[in-house]
Amino acid sequence: MTIAELQNLLQLYIQDLLASHYSDDPAAFAMQFHGRTELPIRAIAEQLACRQKAEKKLPTLSQHNLLYTPLALEQSSGELTAAYKASFISGKRVIDLSGGLGVDAMFLARVFQEVVYCERDPLLCAVVEHNLKVSGITNVVVKNGESISMLAEYPDNFFDWIYVDPARREQGQRSIALEAASPDVVECHDLLLRHAQRVCIKASPALEISGVKKLLPSLHTIVVASVDRECKEILLLLERTYASDGPVQIKAVCLNADSEEITEVAGGSDVPRVVGKAVKEYLYEPDPAIIKARLSAVLARDSGLQFVNKSVDYLTADRKIEAFPGRSFRVVECVPYKPKSFKAFLERHAIAGASIQRRDFPLSAEELRKKYRLLESERAFLFFTKNAAGHPLCIYALRCFPGDEAALFVPCRSAVPEC
Repeated sequence: MTIAELQNLLQLYIQDLLASHYSDDPAAFAMQFHGRTELPIRAIAEQLACRQKAEKKLPTLSQHNLLYTPLALEQSSGELTAAYKASFISGKRVIDLSGGLGVDAMFLARVFQEVVYCERDPLLCAVVEHNLKVSGITNVVVKNGESISMLAEYPDNFFDWIYVDPARREQGQRSIALEAASPDVVECHDLLLRHAQRVCIKASPALEISGVKKLLPSLHTIVVASVDRECKEILLLLERTYASDGPVQIKAVCLNADSEEITEVAGGSDVPRVVGKAVKEYLYEPDPAIIKARLSAVLARDSGLQFVNKSVDYLTADRKIEAFPGRSFRVVECVPYKPKSFKAFLERHAIAGASIQRRDFPLSAEELRKKYRLLESERAFLFFTKNAAGHPLCIYALRCFPGDEAALFVPCRSAVPEC
């Protein structure tokens, strides 16, 4: 989208056209109106595509007459994570140094008296000004420019919080490291904390969290957040008065689009991993946020579970745990993996298709699927890993879905062998 296209899109008759063709296929719309030079066809088709994507990512905000740019929509926070951040970031004033589509700023506006939105792209600033207006949000100030320069113009201690989601894609290259992002929050650490007592940094979900404290001395909490079992973001919480040698709390937060319930697991990495002697009747795979936060041992301890082996995050127990934060499976059979006899195992169970999961196993999922000519399946799973002694292992299990008792009535062995 260009500024000229934006101006066209803001015209009332174009807005009416967008509304009347809301559910149209964007390509079909472009074909239908091909040659209508008085209409910004490309921009309208682009908005139709964005609005259809936004229905899932921004279910309440998208009910307003919002405008988008494709990249900003892709990179923006979803409503679930934005609302979660607004549940603990609150006060009188906050500055968002990485405005983007403004989703985080719009949610922060609910819990702050004043929000300052900073964005270096003038087009996005114009888009957000429109979106704020149609959403009825009046306490967000939009500023166009380089965020760190604008922050420096404010007095020290002016803000209660600073929120920043550094750009991780410069010159077409995607980066993960904090130092490679823009703004460089490592270099600006002291500057940020001069202007606010607290800072929240949104980092890539692929960030390696083990060494972050060395880069950000005031770091006191790391939050790994997932939505519907997909790790979405890592939040780094800084506080000016926090000791540089103070411990860092690690927290995993599991959000679900179909439920308001939030599952949190918190603790440290010093909890021992208790490995069971054998795979039991149920197999559990923690939510990706829990695994990323390295809190599987905390979950296992609190839930009375044991690890299948010392290196992977597969847990096992002899009972079904309701509302487990992750995936649950009923074990049908567990066998040592032996290439020569494994085909007979598949034939004995009539396994023509399965979802293949592997961790700490020499063959890839693709190699296993090709080797045994296996189709996909949503119910049947084959877990390839190692047992407690470090020997190759395959676990055949059926997925347990909420409210679905079908997996309870499979011909499961009463005593799964120590394989």
